[in-house]
Amino acid sequence: MSLSSARQRRATAASPLTDDGYAKDAKDRRRRPGGGDGDGEDGGIKWFLPFLALGLLRHMSASSNLIHDCDEVFNYWEPLHFLLYRSGFQTWEYSSDFGLRSYLYLFIHALVAGPASLIFGEHKIRVFYSVRIFLGLISTITETVLVVALSRSYGKRLACYVLAMLCLSSGCFFASTSFLPSSFSMYAVTLSSALFLLEKYAAAVSVAAAGVILGWPFSILVFLPVTVYSLIRGPFGRVFLSGFLTSVSLLVLSFLADYHCYGRLTFSVFNLLKYNVLGGGESHLYGTEGPSFYFRNGFNNFNFAFILALLFLGVVPFARKKYAPDLLIVVSPVYIWLAFMSLQAHKEERFLYPIYTLICVAAAAVIDSFPDFFHDKYSSDQSIFEKIAKGLRPLILGFILCASHSRTFSMLNGYGAPLQIYQHLEYHEDSGPGSILCVGSEWHRYPSSFFIPSYISEVRWIDDGFRGLLPFPFNETLGGTTAAPAYFNNKNKASEEQYLKDIGACTLLVELDLRRPYPSRGNDLTTWEALAALPFLDRELSPALYRSFFVPYRWQQNNVFGLYKLLRRLRTDQH
Repeated sequence: MSLSSARQRRATAASPLTDDGYAKDAKDRRRRPGGGDGDGEDGGIKWFLPFLALGLLRHMSASSNLIHDCDEVFNYWEPLHFLLYRSGFQTWEYSSDFGLRSYLYLFIHALVAGPASLIFGEHKIRVFYSVRIFLGLISTITETVLVVALSRSYGKRLACYVLAMLCLSSGCFFASTSFLPSSFSMYAVTLSSALFLLEKYAAAVSVAAAGVILGWPFSILVFLPVTVYSLIRGPFGRVFLSGFLTSVSLLVLSFLADYHCYGRLTFSVFNLLKYNVLGGGESHLYGTEGPSFYFRNGFNNFNFAFILALLFLGVVPFARKKYAPDLLIVVSPVYIWLAFMSLQAHKEERFLYPIYTLICVAAAAVIDSFPDFFHDKYSSDQSIFEKIAKGLRPLILGFILCASHSRTFSMLNGYGAPLQIYQHLEYHEDSGPGSILCVGSEWHRYPSSFFIPSYISEVRWIDDGFRGLLPFPFNETLGGTTAAPAYFNNKNKASEEQYLKDIGACTLLVELDLRRPYPSRGNDLTTWEALAALPFLDRELSPALYRSFFVPYRWQQNNVFGLYKLLRRLRTDQH
């Protein structure tokens, strides 16, 4: 055998490794201008498949998603409802004395909600779901760009793994259609990361600026790695100018929107930073959690994918040619954000939303790299362990996706009653015009005024023992959005005016009956009749495993359920 033929045969044997995307030259070929435009055989995943898959799942999320946080209702849905219909609840953050919330963020959604309100008229629930579909569309577009960018940079397999996780992970399913600035920041992080991988550095920095200013100012830490490296790699002047002009333009628009709505010179972005960072931020008044909160929460929403994402740094030395530095730059905010947010006393699930898509990327990269742990770079033959590792990849991914679906199913079926109960209000106009709907301890699950039909004149809170400050209706006589009502404060101290004193004035009542020893109001059949009742998972009495994940044949048996009720006061002639 000649030396030349031996060399040729060895190169042929090693070629599958090159085609598999392990070698750096394969990665470089995909990144050449002619090799990564999506027109050729090796162009990666085309746009249609991820857009279709993500679009279907985001539409499902828009139509079935829960409202996971009362902040979403009272700080975003309610002010939007007021802008459209001149009625809705106001929180102290929207008092012109404090001005912590940006009206520019609301105006963006009003571009969809406004026309929808004209089209659907009195059917306000359809306006609510129109906005959700709009949010799902934004999520679909940004995540599609990310999947295509990963495909062109790292191959179809990694992109398909990420696509599967984006579609089915509980965290992304719920966050993608939530009306929250942290979700908006997630869209921006996703798109900025994708543009960075596509080497569109100026656009990546502009999107990052929009995510910080329009979304959540604190998310600047999440955008920092991509922004810094974009400035280093791109033409610095062009990239900097792009980010600067975008920032200035949005800051001016935000200032004008705040001036128009608050009726005075104020700047919500600065006010929010001042409250939380510079001067006496007291967010701890709204609940504190221990340092393990986000790790427990991350596991609930991503199960073992969250653990794999945390292991990404350990994989980089074995897959340096594939993932360093670009993917490491994209994924690094997962660690930065987790560390920063875990140090804060006040913690909420939605605070992790900005890094949700990056968790999927990091976990998928770790799964894709399993064979690298056993690959011998000096041998062209695959070891038995490398072959086993390749076979394990789809099995582990499949297990993660099944567990994610289990979590989503449990959440939707366990806690979906409030949205469904409030939709029943549409069928009870016989309660008469001027009806008063009362809500007690379930005020934090109120799904917004979009669910309140016109025959209900007002929604009132009744005292069930809560001693924090509750939202009040926007007061047109005091100026609407420009008002600074005296009953608002930033100390979370209850106002004497927030509760309806005479419960006898209530026509309708929403309550949760968890069948505790103390009786609920709805058990008084001489006063109330049940119009609708749906099961609601009792978190305190249900085992953690079964309430968090749906286990076939065991979920219904092992969990404890109460009843979420819509009640109507009996007329005097019915007593």
